[in-house]
Amino acid sequence: MGPLRLTLCTGLLAACALTPAAHAADGHGVSVTPSTAAPGAEIALRVTGCRGTSGTASSPAFAGDAELSPHRGALMGGTRVDAAAKPGSYDVRVRCADAETGARITVVAKGAAPTAPAPTAPASPVAPVPAGGGGTAHLASADDEAQQEGPGTGHAVTGLVLAGVAATAVTLLARRRRGAD
Repeated sequence: MGPLRLTLCTGLLAACALTPAAHAADGHGVSVTPSTAAPGAEIALRVTGCRGTSGTASSPAFAGDAELSPHRGALMGGTRVDAAAKPGSYDVRVRCADAETGARITVVAKGAAPTAPAPTAPASPVAPVPAGGGGTAHLASADDEAQQEGPGTGHAVTGLVLAGVAATAVTLLARRRRGAD
């Protein structure tokens, strides 16, 4: 791999690691995904640090309040950006049992920025429903939950470490080849 390709791959990894998400400055973590969206786009919210089992996220940019429910140690929920929302930056207010915190979302003109579909919290009911499948229904629901969770911080750090090791190996092999020529 040439130096240009290595530089491009490293830049791509850095860009993926630094993908924007809105976070709160206090002890509660609030992520709004995507943090920049066009009117009508789906928004996912994830709140950590709340002691309650439910919460609400609201914003003038939202078509309706997002009801937050527990999912894997966090409160999660989703909503849409109001179709009539004007471009600009909007506050997102999150209320849960023990605190109130927030984040920001930026609304852009339709077609100005791509909006990736937001990850969503599991549909209700969370438990498997008896819909056939015999004793395998619980296995199918476990697979669905695993697919809904994306890679976390640990996965990102592991990926970056592996990329660094690969870049070092490529550099050493290139130097060894030059020395052999």
